[in-house]
Amino acid sequence: KDIFAIDPFWHLAEAVSLQEAAALIAGYDPHQLTLAVGETDIHPTYPKYYPVIRALRQAVASGMLKAKTEWMHEVDGISEYEHVTDVLKVSETIVKINDLKKWLSDKGVQVTFFFPTAKPDYLDRQHKCYSPKLAAAIRVWEAVTSDTALMHGTTAKQAMMKWLRRHADHYGLTKDDGNPNEQGIEEIAKIANWDTKGGAPRTP
Repeated sequence: KDIFAIDPFWHLAEAVSLQEAAALIAGYDPHQLTLAVGETDIHPTYPKYYPVIRALRQAVASGMLKAKTEWMHEVDGISEYEHVTDVLKVSETIVKINDLKKWLSDKGVQVTFFFPTAKPDYLDRQHKCYSPKLAAAIRVWEAVTSDTALMHGTTAKQAMMKWLRRHADHYGLTKDDGNPNEQGIEEIAKIANWDTKGGAPRTP
């Protein structure tokens, strides 16, 4: 079984623990994660969990995220005098899904589990596997299919090549001299072209 595959039945939940929320945001199945992580914040199998649970702890502590909190006493026995600290118990602190989604939206974060219609990560320029040509093919298809004026008196391929020339800098489609890379532009337009029959454009 893929330990990172989230069980779709999690969509039925009206509220989750803070730990489960962090797992869902980070893209992990909460049940699998909680079995491995416990009350710790760091686990080598789930590297994205730490920054998310840390942010959630801070959000609850500051009042930015509403939650029904549970606390545990943590004793520091290393120093000469024992020091007791109240620590948020993330496995038993409960947050409502709607409150969690609002907090995510306010942060400008739209993860797929909570926002299924959000743009996937492959269009994020900060993604470690970001491909400019893939992003260009998707964006030009979206642009031309959503704006009929771009297809006025031209073919789909020609319209997309024109759009790609205008946005060549953004997608790394320029040559060393700054001019558009016509070969690269044509290749991307071919991939995104849905009208493969060719022929002359219709008379507007």
